Formats: sequence, C-alpha cells, structure tokens
Amino acid sequence: MICSSLCSWPIFNSLESKFVTQIHMVFVYGTLGNEALIVMKNKMVYGLGKNVNGCLGIGDKDATLEPQKVEVLCGKDIKTFAYGNGPHVLALTKEGEVYSWGFNNRGQLAQRVNKKSSLQVISIPTLVQLRTPEGSLGMKRIMNIACGSNHSVAITEDGEVYICGDNRYNQLGNVYFNSPDNEYLFRPQLVNDNSDRKKIVHVSCGGAFTMAITTSHEVYGWGNNSFGQLGIRENCETKYTPQRVDLKEGLAVVKVVCGIEHTLALTNEKKIYAWGRNDDGQLGIGSKEFIFRRPIMIKHETEIKWIDIAALNCSNISVAVSEEGRVYVWGNCHGEKIMTPTVTPFSNMHDAVARYGPSVMHEPLILYANGGPGILECLKTAFNDSSTSDLKIEVEGQDIHVHKAVLRIRSLHFKTMFQHNWKENNQSIIKPGQFSYVVYKAFLKYLYTGVIDLPIEKTSELLDLAEEYCESNLKQHCIHMIKQGITVSNVAHFYAIAVKCNLLELEKFCVNFAINHTSAVTQTDDDFAELIQKMMKTFIMKAGKVDFKK
Repeated sequence: MICSSLCSWPIFNSLESKFVTQIHMVFVYGTLGNEALIVMKNKMVYGLGKNVNGCLGIGDKDATLEPQKVEVLCGKDIKTFAYGNGPHVLALTKEGEVYSWGFNNRGQLAQRVNKKSSLQVISIPTLVQLRTPEGSLGMKRIMNIACGSNHSVAITEDGEVYICGDNRYNQLGNVYFNSPDNEYLFRPQLVNDNSDRKKIVHVSCGGAFTMAITTSHEVYGWGNNSFGQLGIRENCETKYTPQRVDLKEGLAVVKVVCGIEHTLALTNEKKIYAWGRNDDGQLGIGSKEFIFRRPIMIKHETEIKWIDIAALNCSNISVAVSEEGRVYVWGNCHGEKIMTPTVTPFSNMHDAVARYGPSVMHEPLILYANGGPGILECLKTAFNDSSTSDLKIEVEGQDIHVHKAVLRIRSLHFKTMFQHNWKENNQSIIKPGQFSYVVYKAFLKYLYTGVIDLPIEKTSELLDLAEEYCESNLKQHCIHMIKQGITVSNVAHFYAIAVKCNLLELEKFCVNFAINHTSAVTQTDDDFAELIQKMMKTFIMKAGKVDFKK
C-alpha cells in the first residue's frame, strides 16, 4: 500500500511499503517526472530514476530502478531542492549550505569547471562557496534557492542575492566577471546594487529571468523580458539591472512564482496579479491577448480570496489555492488551454500539478512534517484499501473497499442503514443500483477526504445522489463546485439542473452569469443554443428580479 500523497507520482509505484513509511520528503523532476530524490526520516537521501547528466547525485550517470544513496547528502538536514532544465539540481540544508550537481555547461552549478573540458557533468553533490564583495571565498548562510533553465540563484540570511550560470538574456543581473563572451559565470557572485541594496526575502526563476521580493514587499525582476515577464513599462528584450515591477502603489506582495515566461504575484490582500506571456491562458485573465507587459489582477466570478500560488519554470501552467482550500488551475493543462482559474477536485497543489502539469513538482513534497501521518492522511490512505476494509460496495461490477465505521460517522444514509434492521446491515457486500461507478466512488471518497474528486460534468448525478441520501453538506459542496466551474458553454446546462432540482442559489447564480455574458452565451455550441432559446424568457423574467448587490 503506497501513501496517498505519492499515488499521483508513478515513479514511486514500485517502492516497497516498508520503505515508503519511512519517507519524509520527495522531489520529482526531469523529463516527464522520470527522476526523484527521496529524503528519509533518518536523514538518508536516495536518488531514483533516469539520472540524466548525473542529476540523481549518486556518483554516476546510470539509471536506477531501485533507490540509490546520495552519499554526500546522507545525514544532512535537507530543507529543499530546486531544479533547472539544464539539467541541474540544487539542495539547501537547514544549516544554510547549498550543494549542486548535474550539467555545468554554463556554470549553473557554481563550480569552476573548464567549459571546453569533459568535466561539464558533476554527478556528486558539491558544496557551493560564495564570493564576497571583497573577492574572497567564504561561507554564508543561505535561506532560499531557485533555478532557471540554466542559471541558479541563492539568497543569504542578510538578504543578499548570489547568482551564477547562463547570462545570454542578462538573467544574472549586473554582475561583473571576466568571460570573453559575457555569456556565463562559473562562480556565484553578488548581484551588484542588489536592487539599490534592498534586502531580498524571496526569489523565483523563470526560464531565463529572475524575480525577487524585498523586505518592503516590493517586487524586482531582471533577465529576459521578451514577453513582458518582468512586469515593467519599458518594452525591451532584456534587463541586466533589477527593475521594480509596475504594481499599484501600496500593494504588498508576499509571494512571487514564475512559469517559463510568465509571472504570478500574491498580495497580502489575497489577490493574484499576473503578467508576461499568455498564449496558453497562463495569466488566467480570460483574454487571448498574447502578451501583457504590466501586472493585471486575476478576477473570478465568485471573487475568490487566494492564499497560495505555484508555477513551474519549465511550463505554462498556473496553480492557486483559495481561502476555502480548493485548488484551481489554468494555462496549459495537459495540452488544453484553460483561460481562467478552474476548480479541481484536489485539496493540495501537488496533486493538481501531477494531474494537469508536466509531471514534475513545483517544490518538494513533505509527507509527514511531524514525524508521522495524521488522522486525515490515514483516512485518505484507508479509502479503497482492501487490507483493512470490512465492507465491499459493488457498482457496475467494480468493487470499492470501505469501512462501516467511517460510513456510519460521515453519512446519515449509512448511519441509518447500519443502525436499523436493513438487510444490508448484515452483508459484507452492498450493491447499490441507481448511480454510476464513477459517481458512487467519488461520493465514498468524499466521505473519507471531504473533497469531490469528479469532473464538473458529473456533478449533476452526484447532486441526485446527495438528494436521494439526504446529504446536505455534499449538496452544498456540489453547488459550490458548480458555481466555481461555470463557463459560457455550460451555464445553460447547469441552469436546467438548478431549475429541475429547485436549487434557488445555483439558479440565481446562473442567471447572473448569463446576463453578464449575454453575447457570448448566445453564441455557444449548437448543443446549448436550443436550450438557451427555450430558457430565454425565464432568464429575462428573472433578470428583473435579481439583486446585483448581493
């Protein structure tokens, strides 16, 4: 049995359960997620997978199907990892040390290796030393790391930014070094001026640019600006000096993340601003305009308050978490262009990234922060686990393994079933017949996790189930999920469901949405056109009664 947090990442499927129970942290990277680093509770570190250019850090370039020790890192207290498509890897310890390994063709490992020699690959994690402004090599405590495609960035506890690697797009900032073509730097050096010596508290890298947040919550960027990813007024290809992002006065940014050529910023008011390339809808603003050089706030019909954001330096996907704990995605989601934040069935960003992203992690996944799984994690893992189940539910010939105690506690329907003299009370197999396997499984999983893991088009059947089983909380969750997933192409469909089920709250929401998008709704697919025409009279009648202030 594999931990539910790892189920979304196929590279871990072959691990033995005894090994999995001792895992503290994992990081999946590489092409299509075919490489991983594993940190155990006892601080042992392992590499697993393809090992391109020695990126597992195990001392060679051979792939491995079994976890192999990363000897240099074993015993270190690992804080986080970062990965660049070079490919190269950084590891940061809680003591503030940085180790690097992988491909070093442009100095991204911060190790002095002859560019023309065969030693461009370093397969053993090597300690990075920083060059101080006085020119000496010393050890400074590092608090944060990030990787672009071929450059690396580190922030010291003093708020200084050190940087190395590829400089073809000025992504190293205004560092000075002796390179004949000014294209790469093999030793990390302090970014001169460092945003007028402002202290930096957070950094993120896109493919060939860098964004940083100061202690005063301002955002600065430098490097490639071909698609406006620096968020400045000036229409220029690159910037070698840190430039302040053109955000409204008074906005305080608490987090910034970078896609390959776009940027997201989260403010203390729980709003998201986006800028840069938008060909896949990765800015989430509903527009097909290719480039936005100035920050624009992401808006949603339900006025969502956001608490976290994520992006990947190799992708055009964007991810965010709402105050209610729902995860949204937009941009390039497995080839689909999603133009606005769209709710997913997940409650954590790693699962959403695994499902819709490029199969690599945006940051390491910590399994058990306090040394062991909590109650919620145990419940998630227990769902559909035949080894602990005491009840089997068969739907459309497929089995779902559950636990009577959990069903009794979480569902009025099952509580009534098991407390009274229903024939199912004494059976080890129950065969409900009204609903599909996919929907019934989603219902049972909801009882274990509190999350609806179901495509939005299936929620109408789940609503029927909630009505049949008197599950009022599930009913509200379905309505909330539908409201957050309403689009021009499905508003008529869900309006019909709202009318049929007498769901006044959803009905009113659909009316508001349709009126606000009248032109677009009337131009939807043929499947909806006839339905819209039939409802138009009702829409118009209700429009006069809608209170837009609510």
